[in-house]
Amino acid sequence: MSPALLPKHVAAVIKYQKDALRALEMFNSVKKEEGFRHNLLSYKCMIEKLGFHGEFEAMEEVLAEMRTNIDNCLLEGVYIGAMRNYGRKRKVQEAVNVFERMDFYNCEPSVQSYNAIMNILIVYGYFNQAHKVYMRMRDKGIIPDAYTFTIRIKSFCKTSRPHAALRLLKSMPSHGCELNAVTYCTVVGGLYEENLQVDAYELFDEMLRIGLCPNITTFNKLMHTLNKKGDVQESERLLNKVLKRGLPPNLFTFNILIQGLCRKGLLSEASSMVESVAREGLSPDVVTYNTLICGLSKKFRVKEAESYLKKMVNDGLEPDPFTYNSIIDGYCKLGMVQNAYKTLNDAVFKGFVPDEFTYCSLINGLCQDGDIGRAMSVFNEAQRKGLKPNSIIYNTLIKGLSKQGLILEALEVMNEMPENCGQPGIWTYNLVINGLCKMGCLVDANYLMSDAIAKGFLPDIFTFNTLINSYCKQSKMDVAIEILNSMWDHNVIPDVITYNSVLNGLCKTTKSDDVMETFMAMVEKGCVPNIVTYNILMESLCKARKLVEALSLLEEMENMGLTPDVVNFGTLINGFYENGNVDGAYQLFRRMEQQYKLLHTTSTYNIMINAFSEKLHLGMSQKIFHEMIGNGCPPNNYTYRVMIDGFCKADNVDSGYNFLLEKIEKGFVPTLTTFGRVINCLCMKHRVHEAVSLVHLMVRKGIVPNTVNTIFEADKKEVAAPKIVVENLLKKSHITYCAYEILYDGIRDKKLLKKKLPKKLFT
Repeated sequence: MSPALLPKHVAAVIKYQKDALRALEMFNSVKKEEGFRHNLLSYKCMIEKLGFHGEFEAMEEVLAEMRTNIDNCLLEGVYIGAMRNYGRKRKVQEAVNVFERMDFYNCEPSVQSYNAIMNILIVYGYFNQAHKVYMRMRDKGIIPDAYTFTIRIKSFCKTSRPHAALRLLKSMPSHGCELNAVTYCTVVGGLYEENLQVDAYELFDEMLRIGLCPNITTFNKLMHTLNKKGDVQESERLLNKVLKRGLPPNLFTFNILIQGLCRKGLLSEASSMVESVAREGLSPDVVTYNTLICGLSKKFRVKEAESYLKKMVNDGLEPDPFTYNSIIDGYCKLGMVQNAYKTLNDAVFKGFVPDEFTYCSLINGLCQDGDIGRAMSVFNEAQRKGLKPNSIIYNTLIKGLSKQGLILEALEVMNEMPENCGQPGIWTYNLVINGLCKMGCLVDANYLMSDAIAKGFLPDIFTFNTLINSYCKQSKMDVAIEILNSMWDHNVIPDVITYNSVLNGLCKTTKSDDVMETFMAMVEKGCVPNIVTYNILMESLCKARKLVEALSLLEEMENMGLTPDVVNFGTLINGFYENGNVDGAYQLFRRMEQQYKLLHTTSTYNIMINAFSEKLHLGMSQKIFHEMIGNGCPPNNYTYRVMIDGFCKADNVDSGYNFLLEKIEKGFVPTLTTFGRVINCLCMKHRVHEAVSLVHLMVRKGIVPNTVNTIFEADKKEVAAPKIVVENLLKKSHITYCAYEILYDGIRDKKLLKKKLPKKLFT
């Protein structure tokens, strides 16, 4: 080595050396040079390099050496760097040890050291310990700086106390600390986290008014907070404000926005945002394209995702495994496994090596298609290619086999797991238990749970909920309640899904007293009911004719902070109608839109139309029917059937007949009952030609008994089919014998055949 070698030269080499241990070899070798001594700079660079790369044992050795050669009073910056590196690797206790040893080694911690350790503690959720460190700092007479305030504000925000954070922010000037954009944005983010949008926006606006504008890194952190919550519009609103202040967005800003738009399902907007990146003078990177490709693939727009893959390659970017796996998984979930294989083959040709995610997607897709043989082949291929199957791949295959009802095969695969990837966990057992329950094999499912317990795998909430729900569906309520009570023995606390399954099962078996008793037990045990719970209670009380109690649940829900939805009102409206209180049902129908501002659905309209039709208040039925169409809510098959039934019962044959024709014109296929009712009414009014035309329409539309389809000669079929239809209508009691006689004569009358219904009905 040259005698001109100085510690600053060594520090420069260490800084640019990528391999930390090779840097250490060089660091140690130069000590042998005559006259060379490491100084604070070279020690600091070496310790920083080792810590950054997680070589903590070597780092501690260099730290110990440094203490013997350098004045310890000068080492605070080194200790702070060591703490931060431990913090980055989640080694919180080791970071605390460095801080606690500073005093011992005659290095008095300043506010910077306290800030460093407090920040690490807060990042990992040790809020009480961070507060104790702060109190120790104050006891030692160390004055907090602006960064101390920011750290404490972050702590308040992370513990859902944004207003305490805001008060601390406002107190900063009185403690001699200047307000800054980082601290403001920390509080703004905390307010947004607690859904205090108005307060957050006003504080952000205040920050800009007093001349503080965040840098792009700080602003991006705030954008990330909003997008995690799915508040993309608010992100764009804040972005527009800072753009007016001259803050230019960077690529990371756009990537955050694109991710937020994809999470919200606003894929067209996300695609436009990718196009706008170039207009800002920036170039989309792999993250930009991957975010959009993943978003499109998850929403089954895989062809579009593939077009962005091509665009990405054309832009000179190299797709990574995440890119290919997103598209392959999208195709597999769509059931387009051949497309997935085409993408995979193209990717492999370009150097892509399939990983566990690739194989999981293929296995899942093949199992969904019912191609279990190929799924097993893919599983074996993964092993042949040296990919050691892990629990994720095994669980994917077991899930697929269980869904197809191949329980024995699933158990065989599960038995292989201990040899290849360790014991199956309760999640694996849950997959097979769920498969057994869907097949109705509840005894076997229960036995498998007992087997899991015997092998030391304790059932979790999903295990119990699957079994309880399945027993409730089979109305075996005694067994379901027995399993519910046994949950406490396994230290598993029933959740709202557990109780809702039991309540619904009791409701279906018309045990309203048991429903309310179970509900009270649920509340007493601290389980908070949700909107589904109240819907079950409403249904149960309506069945028991306790309409006042059912109605009172609306107010109880609001007191619980729940907002009744259209399903709740549908249950109540139907309950009042079923109990003969049509006026009460109609009042609720109007209250739903006027007081609660809820939009009616086809289902709620149908309940009222049916209620008034049954009472033969056809004027009201028609009024609601036209209101339904006017509000953009399309009638369905049931709507037309109810209207037609009502008109026929009221002997209003013209309206019933016209509604039937309209129903067919809209593309709906009426039932035999509906056709029979209208045909019967027409016959009773001696409108034989229209009745006969409807019979011929039934033949044209294929609404015929299977016997007709066995007649292959067209001429014979044309003659025989109408007769067979009429006989079938009589046989199933859809028309009277009198109507049958009229129709039988009518279909043989050649003159009547010339009188046709509108041609478009026969297309």
